[in-house]
Amino acid sequence: MSSLSRRAFTAALAGTGAAVALPVAAQAAPSKGHADRIEEILAGMSVEQKIGQLFVAVGYGSRADQVHPSNTSTTGVDTIAEIVRTLHVGGLIYFVWSENLQSIEQVATLSNDAQDAALESGGIPLIISADEERGVVYRLPAPATPPPGQMALGATGSRAHARKAGEIVGAEMRAAGLHQAFSPVVDVNVEAQNPVIGVRSLGADPRAVSRLAAAQIKGLQGVDCSAAAKHFPGHGDTATDSHLGLPVIDHTREELDALDLPPFVAAIEEGIDSIMTAHIVVPALDDSGVPATLSRPILTGSLREELGFEGVIVTDPLAMEGVRTLFGDDRVPVEAILAGADQMLMPPDLVVAIGGVREAVASGEITEERLDQSVRRILAQKARRGLFDDVHVDAARAEGAIGTSRALAAAERIAEDSITLITAQDGALPLADGATVLVTGSATAAKLEVVVDALTSLGHAATGLAGATPEQAAEAAAAVDAVLVLTSSSGFTTPAAQVFLVRALAETGTPVVHASLRNPYDVVHVGEVTASLAAYGNADASLRALAGVLAGEVKARGKLPVAIPTTDGTGRPSRSATGSAEPALGPPPAESGLQRHGAALSLSACRWGSLSADPSCPRPRRAPAPRRHRGPGAGGGPSPSRR
Repeated sequence: MSSLSRRAFTAALAGTGAAVALPVAAQAAPSKGHADRIEEILAGMSVEQKIGQLFVAVGYGSRADQVHPSNTSTTGVDTIAEIVRTLHVGGLIYFVWSENLQSIEQVATLSNDAQDAALESGGIPLIISADEERGVVYRLPAPATPPPGQMALGATGSRAHARKAGEIVGAEMRAAGLHQAFSPVVDVNVEAQNPVIGVRSLGADPRAVSRLAAAQIKGLQGVDCSAAAKHFPGHGDTATDSHLGLPVIDHTREELDALDLPPFVAAIEEGIDSIMTAHIVVPALDDSGVPATLSRPILTGSLREELGFEGVIVTDPLAMEGVRTLFGDDRVPVEAILAGADQMLMPPDLVVAIGGVREAVASGEITEERLDQSVRRILAQKARRGLFDDVHVDAARAEGAIGTSRALAAAERIAEDSITLITAQDGALPLADGATVLVTGSATAAKLEVVVDALTSLGHAATGLAGATPEQAAEAAAAVDAVLVLTSSSGFTTPAAQVFLVRALAETGTPVVHASLRNPYDVVHVGEVTASLAAYGNADASLRALAGVLAGEVKARGKLPVAIPTTDGTGRPSRSATGSAEPALGPPPAESGLQRHGAALSLSACRWGSLSADPSCPRPRRAPAPRRHRGPGAGGGPSPSRR
């Protein structure tokens, strides 16, 4: 594997005018007092306790003492408190589906009680985490502030907004007793058909992603909430979902250096506490066919030795199919530890996973010295964030610290600066004073009502129509001055029903303003409209900002942080990075206006064939195909099995 030298990194981006150097260790080393305390704790821990510290578990229930059958089936004990006491886990992760997140006071009480169980059974506090990205991925219940997500931040281009978003998320998590946000996503999203990243990415320009991610990290960790940059070494250029399969990133080493790795360099320079691995194969870094999570050349060779990262390496969830294709559930955490990972997130069966590591330690495959390295890093992170001082929160007062007027006002400002005008006919916006407006499309009645209320407050006679057929919507459109139709797509292709609705409305002759509430690619498919806007999410703040743009109260300042694919006249992209094409959905928007406004960044445009004639675009070279993993793992484990 080629060395990622300071000179190589600088040269990789020299053509863009941005030099990226290898990070100096910005992460604060433990103070002498903390270091001594960590060594004292480590010396008093049993092997079982050390193994437990490496695992972040899902516990089911809204209370620490609640008996839940899913706890019994996945951990062998009945309650969250028992998981903590008997398996000595180092952390928990909360989800709505595991019934952990019902109200702020409940979350804070659960956190306090889980910490009591940890302190009573070994004295080591838990680090409690959540996938708190905000935007389309959020966890805390109301009244948590819903700031727009990553791609909306990318559209603003504002480091101040990115830092404020991080501060809001971090402060609200800490108020509820959580300490680790598994964010920000720093994947550079250059594949429009990416099914798992999309609007979770800040964009397609590695320089912009690096700047904004560093600001988010500063905001999060400035309020003592650990950040985790994900997904190393970069999940932005794949059309495969690693929850369901094992993607292959075929970037050359030069492309990785220029495109995928700079945001992780920026995160390390900012002193990020942890970096999350990706369940992806990257042949340019390791041609064995092993996913990055289980790859020593990637985690130890690239992340530790080349990039100099000294913090905690946490795996993406071990229940995901992308990491379970080669090894059994008992071997996956062993292989991850041998590769260099410190924290094992969400194994599908905690007892099986811990048992596999216990056997590897007993056999000497994983030495106690190696175990101590990871435990020391985890304890240092906990000390850095004050968990050994006072880990409890005031549950009765937690809700008062969340969703404050200042936080909500900041979310509104971010949303207003993110709205992007992709295309518009002359004079299409703003609407005429007092215009009657129909609001319909892919949103719940409650979300439509947010837009209706905002338009009404700005002097328009607006009505909402939820769940309408194209025929019903067209009939209603004939009676108004303008239509705002909303679409929402989690992938590149807009669902056919949404496309048919937009086109039925356009055929009425009433001016139709289209707005995408998730991926901004819907404009490729919906047909010609009077104007098309991108909001990147359906947070109430974003919906009100859309209404403001229609009424002329808000200027659409956002810039597209990703490229909108050109079309060949059938609604298909001319060529994606994967070479695949989508089903035809009829005539595309007029080419002359497709990117007239909110122009996409040139680097992301390089990923599309029709734009690659630009001499500044890199010429991709396909890396060698990954070799199939053969036989038992390096440590002599069982043969890999496909699940």
